[in-house]
Order: sequence, then structure tokens, then C-alpha cells
Amino acid sequence: MQEQPFYRDTWAEIDLDAIEYNVKSMIRHLGPDGRVIAVVKANAYGHGDAEVAETALQAGAEMLAVAFVDEAVALRQKGVEAPILVLGASRPEDVQFCIDSKLTLTAVSLEWLMEAEKHVRNGTMDVHIKVDTGMGRLGLTEKEELDEAVELARKSEVLQFRGIYTHFAAADEPESDYTDRQFERFRQMLAGIDCSGLMVHCANSAAGLRFKDKIFNTVRLGISMYGLSPSSELKKSLPYELKEAMSLHTKIVHVKKLAKGESVSYGAVYTADEEEWVGTLPVGYADGWIRRLKDSEVIAEGKRVPIIGRICMDQCMIRLPERMETGTKVTLIGSQSEESITMDEVAERLDTINYEVPCILSSRVPRMFLRNKSIMDVRNPIIQSVFHSESR
Repeated sequence: MQEQPFYRDTWAEIDLDAIEYNVKSMIRHLGPDGRVIAVVKANAYGHGDAEVAETALQAGAEMLAVAFVDEAVALRQKGVEAPILVLGASRPEDVQFCIDSKLTLTAVSLEWLMEAEKHVRNGTMDVHIKVDTGMGRLGLTEKEELDEAVELARKSEVLQFRGIYTHFAAADEPESDYTDRQFERFRQMLAGIDCSGLMVHCANSAAGLRFKDKIFNTVRLGISMYGLSPSSELKKSLPYELKEAMSLHTKIVHVKKLAKGESVSYGAVYTADEEEWVGTLPVGYADGWIRRLKDSEVIAEGKRVPIIGRICMDQCMIRLPERMETGTKVTLIGSQSEESITMDEVAERLDTINYEVPCILSSRVPRMFLRNKSIMDVRNPIIQSVFHSESR
């Protein structure tokens, strides 16, 4: 592919060494019998699906998981050949396509499994059966229904029964006993089922970190693979350090002196009380740096500086402690010198969870992938280019 740069001064850096560390740490934590499915849905939580997938597999993950068939197809088109589990509900009429694409599908009900079997024309369909133990989304809820589905999957000539799983709703809440109740319900549902040779999984990141005795044989590693704690409560008692993989940066593209009484941005909601320097950043709510981050802070030359005025679609403004040069690097998420802004801090300002912050970072922000602090490549879905250069 022809090498081209991206043409804007805003980018996200994805530290693949951090991804590798987080996967290997979970595997060590689980012990010799622990297995990991790397969850790379939603473009790997905004980090870059194929790059994260390959890194996780090299680090020891045995399988990938996505939410929808389209996400699995995107990985296949990028050359990822590892087993992929589709966690969400897929259409029975798409089964043959999924077989041809070597995907593993989730059976969300007995009816789905019976209908999907009818659409197999060639080959066999790998399937994991989903059990609903209290999440209330997808999955079989009755023991009799599950036993019938397992029997169908095992007797069918066109189905390959590969796994069975459930999903915890409150594993990231240390004071809740809901996980214990779900785990016991799952055990009851599995009673009498020969699980030898199957992937049996109920643990997400939170459960994998907290409950080594509640994983059966596989953990679906999602948020903590990206170096983020599943909850602020859990962050206080992690069994190992998590390394945050994504940072977000931009550059000052314009500097001006604002006179006392002059205003900034839409609505003129910010007015200077005195003469001050203002820098313009080429990042805005269309990039995922949304308007609710008004009055938050970024880091320039190792100092925290405030965003002033309303955040625009493509730009926002910061108040500078002194004149700075255009081209000065500004960190929105990550570290500069002794200062640091984490995903958790941004999430707290947005009154949301850290999961959401990287996921809303839009595709027009180029992702820069690093190994050993050096750039591997840069992928920008907007211009479909790959850029190799020295670190910016």
C-alpha cells in the first residue's frame, strides 16, 4: 500500500505493548488452565480491531469475540484468521455465509437453533449456546429448554457444539451479591451437561479480575484488555496493574491575544475578564470530544489548561498561561511531563463510564499504533492510508 500521511493535527495513539501486557497479565492471573477470549467489538472499543486482535492473539488469547457478524467480516477482510465468536443475535438466514466465513455463532434460543439448522447447506456451523442467568438480554432461561438445545446441537449433523456461556450483570460491583446468584444459576443450568471439550465462560473482565473460582475455563477479556478498570470501585483492589492503551493528542493550530471583554465560540458564553492568550485546537464534537467537555482541561507544555467557550464540531479553544507556538502538542487523554488525564477523569466529567470514552472517538481521528514507543503504522478510515514515520 502506498504510504501517505494523515492531514490533520489530531490523532490517537494506541500502545500495543500495553494491550499485550494486559492480556498476558490476565492469563498469568488465571493460571495454567485459564483461557482468554479477546473482545474486540466496536472496533476494539475504539482502539482498532485488527491491530488489537493480532496483538491479543500473539499475547495468548485463543479466540476473538465481536458483537455482530459485520464486525467479524471486517476482521476477516483485514486478514484475521483466528476463531471469532459473534456474541449478539444473528439472522438464521445468514448462517451459511457465516459458515463460509468460519465464524462461531451464538444460539440465543432453542427456536433460533432449530431455524438456523435449516439454513445450513454446506459444512457445519460452530455454535456457543447463550444462557440468560439474570442479564435479561439474550439467552435461554429454562433448564428444560437448554437441555433440549444441547441435545439438538450434539445430535445434529450440521451443528458443532463448541461452547456454552452466560454474562454477569454486576461483577464490577463489589458490594453486590448478584454475581454469586447468577453463578449459582449457571451451575444449575449446566447440571447434567457434559462440558468436557467445551469453552465454558461466564466471566467478563470484572469477574476475571475478582473471581478466579467463577470462571469455569475461559474469560472474555474486554475493558481491562485496554487497561481500564471495569469500575471505580474495582480499581481500588486490582490483582495486577492495568496499563491504559489509548492516548489522545492534538496540536495548537492558531494563537491569538484576546482583549478584555472579547468572547470566544458559539453563543459568546465565555468572555475574557482580562487580556489573555487563546489557542485553537483542531478537535471537536464530531471527533468524539463532545460539548459536555466544555470547561474541562487539557495538557499543553506539561501544564493543565482549561477549554474555554463551547466546543465546536471541528475545533475548540483553550486559555493559555502565556503565548505558545503553533504546533505545540496538546494532550487530551494521556500524560505530559508530570501531568496526566485518564479515561476515568474524562468519563467522570461526562457522568458516564470509561467504556464510552474510547468508543465515541470517531473514525476520522487517525489511530497511530505503537510498539516499544515507536510508530508501527497509522490507520485513518477516512482516507484509507497507512503512514510510517518518526514519532510525532
